[in-house]
Amino acid sequence: MVNIERLQQLSGIIGNSSAIQQVIEMITQVAEVDISVLITGESGTGKEMVAKALHKFSKRSNEPMVTVNCGAIPSGLIESELFGHKKGAYTGAAEDRQGYFKFAHKGTIFLDEIGETPLETQVKLLRVLESGEFMRVGDSKMMYSDVRVITATNSDLETEARKGNFRQDLYYRLKTVTINVPALRQRIEDLSLLVERFALQFTRSNDIPYRGFMPEATRLMKQYDWPGNVRELKNFVESILVLEKGQRITVDMIARQLRPVKIPVNPNLPILVDRSPEQAEREILLRQVFLMRQDIQDMKEIIGGKTVLNPIDEIQYLPHAATEIQPVPDSMNGENFPMIRGEAIGDMTLEALEKEAIMRTLQHFNNNRRAAARSLGMSERTLYRKIDQYGLERKIKGRS
Repeated sequence: MVNIERLQQLSGIIGNSSAIQQVIEMITQVAEVDISVLITGESGTGKEMVAKALHKFSKRSNEPMVTVNCGAIPSGLIESELFGHKKGAYTGAAEDRQGYFKFAHKGTIFLDEIGETPLETQVKLLRVLESGEFMRVGDSKMMYSDVRVITATNSDLETEARKGNFRQDLYYRLKTVTINVPALRQRIEDLSLLVERFALQFTRSNDIPYRGFMPEATRLMKQYDWPGNVRELKNFVESILVLEKGQRITVDMIARQLRPVKIPVNPNLPILVDRSPEQAEREILLRQVFLMRQDIQDMKEIIGGKTVLNPIDEIQYLPHAATEIQPVPDSMNGENFPMIRGEAIGDMTLEALEKEAIMRTLQHFNNNRRAAARSLGMSERTLYRKIDQYGLERKIKGRS
C-alpha cells in the first residue's frame, strides 16, 4: 500500500479536506493494480495530476507515460495519432508512423477528454483495452501494445452513452475503477493551502517579493464560486501577485480583481438570478408579499404596528433586488393598499414571510394550487413541497 503522506509530497496533490483525502486514498488503493481507471471531474480540478500520481506509484513507473488530449486532435487524424499509420495510407502520409499506443508500450497512456473521441475510434479503443491489439491506419498487420490505460472526462459519459454519443460497452470497460475529483467549491477549506503553494512557487521562480495574503483576503476568495476550479485559482493568484508586486495582498485588492460570474438575467423576473434557486425563489416570494393586496387586520395579527410605507420605497431596500423594477400598477398604490409595516422589517425572517405569502395566496385563489403557484412564480411541485414544509394543509382547510 502506498503511503498517503509520501504520495502527496511527490505528486503535488494539495489538500486536507475529506473530499481530496478520499481521492488520495483511492489512488493508493489502485495505483499498484494494473487496471484501467476513469477519472471524472469538472475542467480545472486536476485530473491530469491524479493520472500522473497513478503512474508514478504504479509498477510501470520506470516506463513512459504518454498524455493525449483527445479533444485537441481533429477527428480525421485521431486514429493515426493513437495507432499510427502506414506510408501512403492517406495524402500526406509520406512515411510509416508509430502511434501513441506503441510509444507507451510497457508504460501508461493517459487519454484526456475521452468523451470527445469519434464513435468509430471508440471501437478500436475497446479492442486495445480488452486484448492490447490494434492496427495502424492503412495497414493489415495486427500490432500489440502492453499498456495501462487511464482516461479522464469532464462530461457525464453515462448520459452520453444513453444518448448514443458514446459506446456503452466502452463506457462500462472504462469505469472499472472511477475516481471523481471534487470541484474547488466542494473542498473550499483547501483554498488557503493552494493559494500559499501557488504564490510561493510563482514568486520564487519569477524573483518577486512575497509578503503573503491577509486573512480577510483569503476569506473573500473562499466566497467566490471558482467555476474554473484549481486552474482558475492558480491563474488568479499569479495575476494578482504581478499586479500588486511586492505588496501584501489585501481584501480590497482581491475585491478589485475578483468578479463573481453572473447568470444572464431572465427578463420575465424582477430580480437577478445569480444565486441558488432557493434564494431566488424566496426573493420572489418576498416581493410578492410587498405587492399583494391583503386584509390589514390579518396582517396585524402577525407583525402589528401602525406606520405604512410607500410600496416602492420598501421594494428599493429588498436584498439583491434588481435596479430596474416594473412599476406597481395604479390600482395597487395609495393608502388603500396595505403593506408590511416599517417597524416590522428586521424582525421577521424570510421563512415567515414566505409562509405568509403562500398561505394568503392560496386563500386568495380558493386553494387553487395551480393558480397560486403561477401567481407566486414557482412550480406546482415546489408549492406542494412548501405547503408540506410549513404544515399549511390543516390551516388552509381550517379557514375554508
